[in-house]
Amino acid sequence: MVPLRVVARARAPRLISTSALRIGVPSAASASPTPIAGPSRCAAEYLAWHARPSLHSQVRALHSSPRSLKDKRWVNSAQKAQEEAEEGEGEEAEGETATKEETSATESPKGKDKDVKTKVVEAEASETAKTEEKSAAESESKTKQAASTASASGVAPPEGVAATKSAGSGKGKEIAKPSIPEIYPQVLALPITRRPLFPGFYKAVTITSPAVIKAIRELIAHGQPYIGAFLLKDSDSDSDVITSLDQVHPVGVFAQITSVFSSADTNRQQNAETDESGEPKPETLTAVLYPHRRIHIDELVVAGPPEPPTIEGEAAEAAAVEAAVPEAKEEAEVASFEKEVPSVEETKEALGENAEDAEAKDEDLKHQSQIGFLHPLLPEISLTNVSNLVLEPHKKDNQVIRAIMGEILAVFKEIAQLQPIFREQIASFTMSNSAANVFDEPDKLADFAAAVSTGDVHDLQAVLESLSVEDRLQKALLILKKELINAQLQSKISRDVESKIQKRQREYYLMEQLKGIKKELGMESDGKDKLVERFKEKAAKLAMPEGVKKVFDEELNKLMHLEPAASEFNVTRNYLDWLTQIPWGVHSPENFNIAHATQVLDEDHYGLKDVKDRILEFLAVGKLRGTVEGKIICLAGPPGVGKTSIGKSIARALGRQFFRFSVGGLTDVAEIKGHRRTYIGAMPGKPIQALKKVATENPLILIDEVDKIGRGHNGDPSSALLEMLDPEQNTSFLDHYMDVPVDLSRVLFVCTANVLDTIPAPLLDRMEVLEVNGYVSAEKMNIAEKYLSPQAKDASGLKDVDIEIEPEAIETLIRWYCRESGVRNLKKHIDKIYRKAAFKIVDDLGEAALPEPTEPENSRSVETQEADVKPKSERLPGDEAGKEPDTTHVTTKVREPLTIPEGIHVRVTKDNLKDYVGPPVYHKDRLYTKAPPAGVSTGLGYLGNGSGSVMPIEVTSMPGKGGLQLTGKLGEVIRESAQIALSWVKANAFLLGITKSEADLTVNDRDIHLHMPEGGIGKEGPSAGTAILTAFVSLLTRTQVDPDVAMTGEISLHGQVLPVGGLKEKILAAHRAGIKKLVVPAACKSDIDENVPESVKAGIEFVFVDDVRQVIHEVFRGTDIAQRWLETLPVDEPPQRETH
Repeated sequence: MVPLRVVARARAPRLISTSALRIGVPSAASASPTPIAGPSRCAAEYLAWHARPSLHSQVRALHSSPRSLKDKRWVNSAQKAQEEAEEGEGEEAEGETATKEETSATESPKGKDKDVKTKVVEAEASETAKTEEKSAAESESKTKQAASTASASGVAPPEGVAATKSAGSGKGKEIAKPSIPEIYPQVLALPITRRPLFPGFYKAVTITSPAVIKAIRELIAHGQPYIGAFLLKDSDSDSDVITSLDQVHPVGVFAQITSVFSSADTNRQQNAETDESGEPKPETLTAVLYPHRRIHIDELVVAGPPEPPTIEGEAAEAAAVEAAVPEAKEEAEVASFEKEVPSVEETKEALGENAEDAEAKDEDLKHQSQIGFLHPLLPEISLTNVSNLVLEPHKKDNQVIRAIMGEILAVFKEIAQLQPIFREQIASFTMSNSAANVFDEPDKLADFAAAVSTGDVHDLQAVLESLSVEDRLQKALLILKKELINAQLQSKISRDVESKIQKRQREYYLMEQLKGIKKELGMESDGKDKLVERFKEKAAKLAMPEGVKKVFDEELNKLMHLEPAASEFNVTRNYLDWLTQIPWGVHSPENFNIAHATQVLDEDHYGLKDVKDRILEFLAVGKLRGTVEGKIICLAGPPGVGKTSIGKSIARALGRQFFRFSVGGLTDVAEIKGHRRTYIGAMPGKPIQALKKVATENPLILIDEVDKIGRGHNGDPSSALLEMLDPEQNTSFLDHYMDVPVDLSRVLFVCTANVLDTIPAPLLDRMEVLEVNGYVSAEKMNIAEKYLSPQAKDASGLKDVDIEIEPEAIETLIRWYCRESGVRNLKKHIDKIYRKAAFKIVDDLGEAALPEPTEPENSRSVETQEADVKPKSERLPGDEAGKEPDTTHVTTKVREPLTIPEGIHVRVTKDNLKDYVGPPVYHKDRLYTKAPPAGVSTGLGYLGNGSGSVMPIEVTSMPGKGGLQLTGKLGEVIRESAQIALSWVKANAFLLGITKSEADLTVNDRDIHLHMPEGGIGKEGPSAGTAILTAFVSLLTRTQVDPDVAMTGEISLHGQVLPVGGLKEKILAAHRAGIKKLVVPAACKSDIDENVPESVKAGIEFVFVDDVRQVIHEVFRGTDIAQRWLETLPVDEPPQRETH
């Protein structure tokens, strides 16, 4: 005996779909397949169909019918047998019918087909009674199993696996609904992402492909709501069609579509059938799947099924009816689809059918599929041939399996204690298996563990593919262990966050209680009231102007009505804080003692007579008037001459507070005028900050580097300084933040600058400029001996040591190392000398002579602690060389200074100076020490570091067209001076004896090249005109210039000599280079007499000229051509001379 589906395959016409006789079509949203109709209705269908004359028309009608069965095991034979018994058909009639059928089997095809029908029905009737009880038992077993599975997953299983009471029979008998087909060789394959499906657990998938959506609806309409779900290997892929078996994992699940939801229905309900662009929204379908078992994908169907063979005769018609129409009584129980009927061989023998014909028909029906109606949709959908996967056999008493299951249950318990979601799922699973022992179904336990875990997709797929119970449990246990670790980590994070929140809540609660208790006891008033009282106390001590007092009262009243939590509260509080910290009416007493001021200025600085005299004049006026108005003094000079330190000395001499801020590179006007209070973090400008810090109205404010102030998109700070530095306006200086006038008229402003050219003219006009010239060698010697050397000696720890720098060494240091006009570089070298001497002394004495640390004076206690950090290598007293201590001791003890023996003496002379400061920086003072060639003259320049320099000027000529080439990194002003000098020489070429006649243009046939050595140093300024003209005349007249003669001064186009600056530094450079005669502009005589010390002018003859003819007469005095110039280039009066 074989199942009825074999007979159906052998006898049913191929064209008839296996789902064509389904009675009762489920709706598209049905949660489960609709059961078969009652037996009386089936009989009526059968009779109506059998009475039709044409088989082909019936086949077409059945093929288009929406009614279908789920499987090839279609006919419930018990129903048909019981119906025939009720109509009075006994065994005798059956025997006669069988005899007639055998007799007529060979007479006509029509009779043969009818006999086949009768035999099949009788065979089914005879077997019905034997298997009726067995079917009921199986139905009950499947009902319990389905209920168990649904309970484990937290939802009810589909109706196709459940048993319910028949509501239409009225007799209370159980009717088993159609079960899930055990064999389903061909399915619609649906790829899924993220994680695989496991039998017994629902999964909702969204389908976007129109063809696949149509196929799903066709399956539901034909009562075949079954698909195969397979996991995609590429997690980023999003497709509803499988084009290659390599896209998916080979093992998936056979799933039932329990319900579907279309987006088109939702859009119609929400009246949103179009998207933003106006086009219809693409339809999507959400299908809820319920997996039943594991399947393996064998092959991908790429074409539709072959054409069915032609069916002729009533025999095939009868066979189709017998295979498709159930006949039974209305109240008969719907039995299982697994009923067995006589085998194909027995049917062939009973009917007398030809063996070859039967085999051919059976072979033809092997390819018949339950979903043949989907073939026309290929290749837009994916149909696959699949096979069921069976769990490998195992022993129930396997100790390894039981041990793994026990461990899984233990892990489940641990996870359930950490995560409530797991607790609910485990409780549901436990209830579903309460009737049976969980150890009897280890495979379900493994599937449940994998289904509820959030493990890696590859690990989950491995559980799905595993057919060995032990292996599946092992993999499920691994996934659960990882889930346990994640649960523990989540629990720890949750506990930490909760503890922090609880701690803050507890602190807040206790603080509120504490405030309430203190308020009840009167121990502490409200914070805002206390703040208001503090502001009132501070304001009472200040002499605020009337306008400022009014603003203060308004802001204080606003503060009293604001809540402390309001953002405006902090803004108002900060403003009141600044308003009460400005020293309204508070000023420091001033010292107008001239003798005291003179002593202080002389102690701090050597020289600077002009600056000191101006400060003493300021004090004298203040002493006579009883008060000192604010002044604006600008100290201009080269770097390192002590401009900033002069400002500190002035403040100390006057007894005023000192505040310094630099404006070098400043581009934001808010640094001077402050920010508006509307901005977050707003604060007043530097002047108001200075008043707050010094707490007095009459400080000395030093504005450093005023010549380097910048300008940006935030305003021009130099313009903001105008109001602050103008004595007529700073009586009511208005800061943007304060928004009340502040009196700055009593502030003494001192500005410093290196040059005056970059200071804006309106700002410079408000200042009183004091030139701070560079120091000459003699001044540097005194500064080094009286100030720099003692300070460096004390700072190096050599205060009581016999160490001396000889004057010759200092003089050598100044001449060959530190030629700058300032003393900053000189201080660095003297500090270096004392540091080298300190290192030499310590190295000679050895570190063993260092004293032990002692407690500092006024120290109450000594705290010592050990640190885990290892110290650097250091030899302590008593330690072995190179041995490091185990720990570092941090202590408050101080080490006593090293006592140096009296026998140590250090002398720094000009001979060993190189050992302390290295080789000299400058090697010689001038380029030409002997008679230079024709075309070379000596000029004087002022360097950027504030020092002077002797600069030789070299000129040569070559055949050309009268051009002039300039090299030596010369600036635009020097280039113009060279052009003017050459033009004057060409205009007076005949008078100078360069040409033989005024019409001679020999000079225009020569190109002239002028070069100033030391090309790495930029040269600029109007001070080399006379030296350049002298070099041109020397070249063109072929006359040498005395190397001991140097000159400086600018010339005009008609030969006038113009004054220049920086004479003190230039004369100092000439003195250092051994120049005997200086030719300088006559207009600079007063400057030289007043500012240049006699020690610098000693040994130099000064020739003051105001015309270039006087220059060339003086430079070339004693030569033959000079005698001719007395006639051709006479001078009105000889130049004035001075010899020192």
